[in-house]
Amino acid sequence: MIKEFQTVKEIFGPIVYVEGVEKAAYGETVDIIMPNGEKKRGQVLETRPGLAAVQIFGNTQGLDTKETRIRFTGETLKLAVSEEMLGRVFNGSGEPIDKGSPIISREKHDISGSAINPYSRDEPKQFIQTGLSTIDSMNTLVRGQKLPIFSASGLPHNEIAVQIARQATVRGEGEEFTVVFAAMGITHSEANFFMQDFEKTGALERAVLFLNLANDPSIERLITPRLALTTAEYLAFEKDYQVLVILTDMTNYCDSLREVASARQEVPGRRGYPGYMYTDLASIYERAGRVKGKKGSITQLPILSMPDDDITHPIPDLTGYITEGQIVLSRDLYRKNVYPCIDVLPSLSRLMNSGIGSGKTREDHAGISSQLYASYAEGRDLRNLVAVVGEEALTERDKKFLKFADVFEKRYVTQGRNENRTIEESLDLGWELVSVLPEEELKRVKPEHKDKYGAKFRGSNPEAKIQEHEERQAARQKA
Repeated sequence: MIKEFQTVKEIFGPIVYVEGVEKAAYGETVDIIMPNGEKKRGQVLETRPGLAAVQIFGNTQGLDTKETRIRFTGETLKLAVSEEMLGRVFNGSGEPIDKGSPIISREKHDISGSAINPYSRDEPKQFIQTGLSTIDSMNTLVRGQKLPIFSASGLPHNEIAVQIARQATVRGEGEEFTVVFAAMGITHSEANFFMQDFEKTGALERAVLFLNLANDPSIERLITPRLALTTAEYLAFEKDYQVLVILTDMTNYCDSLREVASARQEVPGRRGYPGYMYTDLASIYERAGRVKGKKGSITQLPILSMPDDDITHPIPDLTGYITEGQIVLSRDLYRKNVYPCIDVLPSLSRLMNSGIGSGKTREDHAGISSQLYASYAEGRDLRNLVAVVGEEALTERDKKFLKFADVFEKRYVTQGRNENRTIEESLDLGWELVSVLPEEELKRVKPEHKDKYGAKFRGSNPEAKIQEHEERQAARQKA
């Protein structure tokens, strides 16, 4: 039942307080009719007998306490969903910005979604190929997982995000795969970059984009990821798609959450963020998963930039508690011109073992991944030792591990921005790289796998291939 009031008591930032309201529901949508007749949307944030706090989606310029009317609709915020959303671009409020017509559908879903019953959750155990070796082979992403990317200011997380969105696929016949991409608090140049890349590469045909700009009302950033996830739930659980949801940048989302909490005069928690930020983030991240009896799945790759490169900051800290691992970008690798600058040592996929092995990726996957990790870790430790005692103090064995660390970064971690490696190519490349180590040091791979997959690379020279690659790049630049 629609009720209209003209009893605005106070306007405080994006919050409007309305008197004389009875039985307003939390999350109920409202229409704000301004004195000039313009309409804005809003949502009930708080209610008590005789008073309701309404959050405005937009700025409050032009509102007054005498003539502004507030119309309570009696419904929660809903999104019209349809398969026609594929290939479309929307703003942070769900309105088309690609010059296409609005989505008209009888199906309208509450953007808050509904929690998946833990009993109904199915175990994530099927591999998703991103085309990036450091993720596919060493921090494997599986369907239904939530695996965040921890970045920092100035690092190429946007480029990595669009490359994953462009290249990601599921293995198996008859599997419908799509990407739902939501960007929050981005600049116009970033928005143009996302749209042009998706259109130029043809990835837009199997994607849905939601773009919230930095000059849009910050309050919209709180609903943008929920619109994206509502779309993903419809495609996954009603249309049987395998959906990858990429959310960037969750730091902008959390900053907006802090702004709104400050406007509501709430008591701040850690570093000024509201005490309920953990619960709020969980309400987003926990919408990923698989449901028993449903073919579709929702996999999440949230991206957040760590303020001051601090992984203990509340945003990455709380995200790490909720999600199932993390992909960490390294500023040191970025300075070495390594792209994608993924540091495999602090990175982790807790569900990796569920999605790899014979019949999923390849039987040697676990062994060669572990061998690469251990060898690179030892090489990195030796770099620190060399800085103290010099390379002359190392044994021949140590020098080989030191060389491996350099080769690993230049050949394995480094990829072109359009280079899409299959999992087989990544694993074979791993065998090629460990061929520079003494065979007796390959303690983490099975002997039968050494003979089956590693024998053909014995005696190969990965460093020579690096030099050839660099010479080709230099020739292209001169041309």
